[in-house]
Amino acid sequence: MAAPVYPAWVTRWVSGQWRQKKRPPAIRPTRPLALANKVANRRERAGEATCITEMSVMMACWKQNDFSDTACAEEIRMFYDCVAKAEKERKDQNEEDTLSPRGNLTSSKVNKLLRRFPQITRYV
Repeated sequence: MAAPVYPAWVTRWVSGQWRQKKRPPAIRPTRPLALANKVANRRERAGEATCITEMSVMMACWKQNDFSDTACAEEIRMFYDCVAKAEKERKDQNEEDTLSPRGNLTSSKVNKLLRRFPQITRYV
């Protein structure tokens, strides 16, 4: 008497091949799991525009006085003072080694830190 022939799914079900494996898959990294010694340069997000009101007052004065610099000397001086003050604040803020307003380091500061503390890839 010949043994009965069962469909393929029945033999897989009986042998337990239908169960999912319980262990996680083996992950083999293609590179060593270490930080690189530099990061990509990312452009800073543009800050808010400064001195807009002073510039608009200066341009309105120019328009009223047929683009005469002598008649609008006070407005021009106020605009240049505002620009100088904003430039000084921006330069002071860039010189500090603090976090950005979002709480992240800039890419140039990260690269500077990674140069100071390079990754050890070989053990002696």
